[in-house]
Amino acid sequence: METVDPTVFRLAIFVLSVFVGYYVVWSVTPALHTPLMAVTNAISSVIIVGALLAAAAQGGGEGSLNVWISKGSGAVAAGLAAVNIFGGFLVTQRMLAMYKKKDKGH
Repeated sequence: METVDPTVFRLAIFVLSVFVGYYVVWSVTPALHTPLMAVTNAISSVIIVGALLAAAAQGGGEGSLNVWISKGSGAVAAGLAAVNIFGGFLVTQRMLAMYKKKDKGH
Protein backbone atom coordinates (compact mmCIF):
# COMPACT_ATOMS: atom_id res chain seq x y z
CA MET A 1 0.00 0.00 0.00
CA GLU A 2 1.32 3.40 -1.01
CA THR A 3 1.15 6.36 1.36
CA VAL A 4 0.58 9.98 0.43
CA ASP A 5 3.48 12.35 0.90
CA PRO A 6 2.72 14.64 3.88
CA THR A 7 3.61 17.70 1.80
CA VAL A 8 1.01 16.81 -0.84
CA PHE A 9 -1.53 16.15 1.91
CA ARG A 10 -0.87 19.54 3.54
CA LEU A 11 -0.98 21.31 0.17
CA ALA A 12 -4.36 19.72 -0.58
CA ILE A 13 -5.72 20.89 2.78
CA PHE A 14 -4.39 24.41 2.10
CA VAL A 15 -6.02 24.56 -1.36
CA LEU A 16 -9.33 23.31 0.03
CA SER A 17 -9.22 25.87 2.84
CA VAL A 18 -8.61 28.65 0.31
CA PHE A 19 -11.73 27.63 -1.62
CA VAL A 20 -13.86 27.29 1.50
CA GLY A 21 -12.59 30.61 2.87
CA TYR A 22 -13.32 32.38 -0.42
CA TYR A 23 -16.91 31.16 -0.56
CA VAL A 24 -17.54 31.82 3.12
CA VAL A 25 -16.20 35.39 3.00
CA TRP A 26 -17.99 36.40 -0.21
CA SER A 27 -21.36 35.04 0.99
CA VAL A 28 -21.43 37.21 4.13
CA THR A 29 -24.32 39.68 4.20
CA PRO A 30 -23.43 43.35 4.78
CA ALA A 31 -25.23 43.36 8.16
CA LEU A 32 -22.85 40.70 9.49
CA HIS A 33 -19.73 42.21 7.99
CA THR A 34 -18.84 44.62 10.79
CA PRO A 35 -19.08 42.08 13.67
CA LEU A 36 -17.07 39.56 11.65
CA MET A 37 -14.38 42.16 10.92
CA ALA A 38 -14.11 42.82 14.67
CA VAL A 39 -13.51 39.11 15.28
CA THR A 40 -11.01 38.97 12.41
CA ASN A 41 -9.09 41.90 13.92
CA ALA A 42 -9.03 40.12 17.28
CA ILE A 43 -7.67 36.95 15.66
CA SER A 44 -5.05 38.98 13.79
CA SER A 45 -3.90 40.53 17.05
CA VAL A 46 -3.25 37.03 18.40
CA ILE A 47 -1.34 36.23 15.18
CA ILE A 48 0.80 39.34 15.76
CA VAL A 49 1.84 37.98 19.17
CA GLY A 50 2.88 34.65 17.63
CA ALA A 51 4.67 36.39 14.78
CA LEU A 52 6.63 38.58 17.19
CA LEU A 53 7.62 35.50 19.19
CA ALA A 54 8.83 33.83 15.97
CA ALA A 55 10.69 36.98 14.93
CA ALA A 56 12.49 37.01 18.29
CA ALA A 57 13.66 33.40 17.92
CA GLN A 58 17.00 32.47 19.49
CA GLY A 59 19.11 29.36 19.66
CA GLY A 60 20.88 26.91 17.40
CA GLY A 61 24.07 28.96 17.18
CA GLU A 62 24.52 32.46 15.80
CA GLY A 63 24.63 31.51 12.13
CA SER A 64 21.89 28.89 12.23
CA LEU A 65 19.74 28.94 9.08
CA ASN A 66 16.65 27.79 11.00
CA VAL A 67 16.81 30.81 13.28
CA TRP A 68 17.01 33.20 10.33
CA ILE A 69 14.12 31.44 8.59
CA SER A 70 12.09 31.75 11.77
CA LYS A 71 13.00 35.43 12.18
CA GLY A 72 12.16 36.20 8.55
CA SER A 73 8.88 34.28 8.63
CA GLY A 74 7.93 36.01 11.87
CA ALA A 75 8.67 39.45 10.43
CA VAL A 76 6.64 38.70 7.27
CA ALA A 77 3.76 37.31 9.35
CA ALA A 78 3.78 40.39 11.61
CA GLY A 79 3.73 42.68 8.58
CA LEU A 80 0.87 40.83 6.89
CA ALA A 81 -1.17 40.64 10.10
CA ALA A 82 -0.64 44.39 10.65
CA VAL A 83 -1.92 45.11 7.13
CA ASN A 84 -4.92 42.87 7.88
CA ILE A 85 -5.68 44.67 11.15
CA PHE A 86 -5.40 48.19 9.74
CA GLY A 87 -7.29 47.24 6.58
CA GLY A 88 -10.00 45.69 8.72
CA PHE A 89 -10.39 48.89 10.70
CA LEU A 90 -10.63 50.93 7.50
CA VAL A 91 -13.24 48.62 6.00
CA THR A 92 -15.22 48.59 9.26
CA GLN A 93 -15.13 52.38 9.34
CA ARG A 94 -16.49 52.55 5.79
CA MET A 95 -19.22 50.02 6.60
CA LEU A 96 -20.31 52.00 9.67
CA ALA A 97 -20.32 55.22 7.62
CA MET A 98 -22.90 53.64 5.33
CA TYR A 99 -25.38 53.52 8.22
CA LYS A 100 -24.99 57.17 9.22
CA LYS A 101 -27.72 59.58 8.18
CA LYS A 102 -26.82 61.95 5.39
CA ASP A 103 -26.73 65.66 6.15
CA LYS A 104 -29.53 67.36 4.17
CA GLY A 105 -27.82 70.74 4.37
CA HIS A 106 -24.88 69.65 2.13
